[in-house]
Amino acid sequence: MGEHIGSGVRAGVREAGGVLREFKAFLLRGNFVDLAVGVVIGVAFGGVVTAFVKDLITPLIAAAGAKPDFANLFFTVNRSRFLYGDFVNAVLSFVIIAVVVFFFVVVPVNRMVALSQRGQERPAPTTRECTECLSKIPLRARRCAYCASPQVPEQAQA
Repeated sequence: MGEHIGSGVRAGVREAGGVLREFKAFLLRGNFVDLAVGVVIGVAFGGVVTAFVKDLITPLIAAAGAKPDFANLFFTVNRSRFLYGDFVNAVLSFVIIAVVVFFFVVVPVNRMVALSQRGQERPAPTTRECTECLSKIPLRARRCAYCASPQVPEQAQA
C-alpha cells in the first residue's frame, strides 16, 4: 500500500512540474509581455491625462463659471447634494484618452493595414447569396441550408 501511495505522489510531482513549465512558457510568450507593458503604460497615461484634466482643463471651465474649484461643484435636490464636478472630470479624461487613442493608435494602424494590403489581390469568393432568403451559401450548393430552396450551382473559379 505504501508503494502505491509513493508512486501516486511521484506522478503528482511530475504533473505539477509539467503544469509549472506550461505556466512559465505562458508567462514568457511575447503576447503576454506586450499586454502587461501596454496595461502599465495605459494606467500611467490615464494618470497623466486625469491630472491634466483635473489641474488644467477643469479650472479653465470652472473659471468660466466663476467657481475656483470645479471638482466641488454640486446641485441640491430636497437637501441631497449631487457632486457633479468629479464626474465631469472623469468624462473629460475619458474623452481625451479616447481622442488620443483614436488619432495615435487606431488611425495609424488602419493606414498601415491599408498600405500592407494595397498590392494584394482579393481572393476569389467561396460563397454567394441564396436567391430566396439572401443567406450566405457555398458557390456549388444546390439547395439553401437555411430555407431549403433549390439553387443553381455556380462553378468555383480556379
